[in-house]
Amino acid sequence: MGALSHIRVLDLSRVLAGPWATQILGDLGADVIKIERPGAGDDTRGWGPPWMPDQKGQESRVAAYYLCANRNKRSVTVDMATAEGQDLIRQLVRQSDVLVENFKAGGLARYGLDYASLHTLNPRLVYCSITGFGQTGPYAVRAGYDFLVQGLGGLMSVTGRPDEEPGGGPMKVGVALTDILTGLYAANAIQAALAAREQTGIGQHVDMALLDVQVACLANQAMNYLATGRSPGRLGNAHPSIVPYQDFPTADGYMILAIGNDGQFARFCEEAGRPDLAQDPRFATNRARVEHRVELIPILRHLTTARTTAQWIQALESRAVPCGPINAVEQVFEDAQVRARGLRIEMPQTEAGPVSLVASPIRLSGTPVDYRLAPPALGEHTVQVLEEVLGLTPDAIGALRDRGVV
Repeated sequence: MGALSHIRVLDLSRVLAGPWATQILGDLGADVIKIERPGAGDDTRGWGPPWMPDQKGQESRVAAYYLCANRNKRSVTVDMATAEGQDLIRQLVRQSDVLVENFKAGGLARYGLDYASLHTLNPRLVYCSITGFGQTGPYAVRAGYDFLVQGLGGLMSVTGRPDEEPGGGPMKVGVALTDILTGLYAANAIQAALAAREQTGIGQHVDMALLDVQVACLANQAMNYLATGRSPGRLGNAHPSIVPYQDFPTADGYMILAIGNDGQFARFCEEAGRPDLAQDPRFATNRARVEHRVELIPILRHLTTARTTAQWIQALESRAVPCGPINAVEQVFEDAQVRARGLRIEMPQTEAGPVSLVASPIRLSGTPVDYRLAPPALGEHTVQVLEEVLGLTPDAIGALRDRGVV
């Protein structure tokens, strides 16, 4: 039994932030029912290439993007633009603990599926809305996209190389990080609301906004501004408060040095044949190294080119100096630690056959994550859910299908 095996989630979200949150809940055992539009479904079903190969090695209709966030869900197709479709969703709401949606603010009110309407129907319902800018404020009516929010929310202002360097300028993160972080926050908030419901017996509305999450996740960079009144700039791969803490060239590529204290720096200097650097007043302490970053980094970059990445890692790990390679994704999944932790799993998918997926990072000793269902085909579980949850007969479901409701 999973930690949330007593919870049913109605998932009206699509793309990434909402599906990421509901996949977490599903991995933890919740019964997640993914409501999709008949004939179309989640937008990411069409976001290829790449498309997964089928059992014959031919290109299937399954987009790799869709697979990343839709494990442990049952797909039910319902046309919520119809009165009968809306009624089916309301019936499912009566049998659910959580609803997650990412329509524009107020977008579900015209269907009678907004929080106020459904709270009256099921007062115990935890209703989570995920939008770009939240349910209030001057931007509430705007559509929100990860890329836009990375820019608006300040992340791109601290990501990338300085303007004066080659390739300088703002840069987005290589994955839709704001969406993913919003999904993580949403999953936490939903579980907090469920815990509160155990005390009050009443659900509540969870208002999650990509912009709110992005500003919150500026973390130390936000505090640096609040403490000084000065906006932090872009430092490439360097750290504003720790030196050396960035990428360095080697004889055959690059490596990362993540030196967090003066003892580690001294041990690095000894291994590099320059113990004098750790005694130099300009570099002896982290505060001094930050102040004299421009002088120190070129010296270190010259030193690190003397050996290969593997040689440096072997030598520095033996001295407890934090360092590592910069892996391509292919190398990530070949890494001994990644393999030992089982971060690549295989599951049978209805349309593509066996597919590789990324495992959940959550490790619970008593109620471990369970991989019960591969990301479903569109409408794969419509009949099953309508029979099991709502008690509809095959004839009734057939009639709904004939009318285009499901």
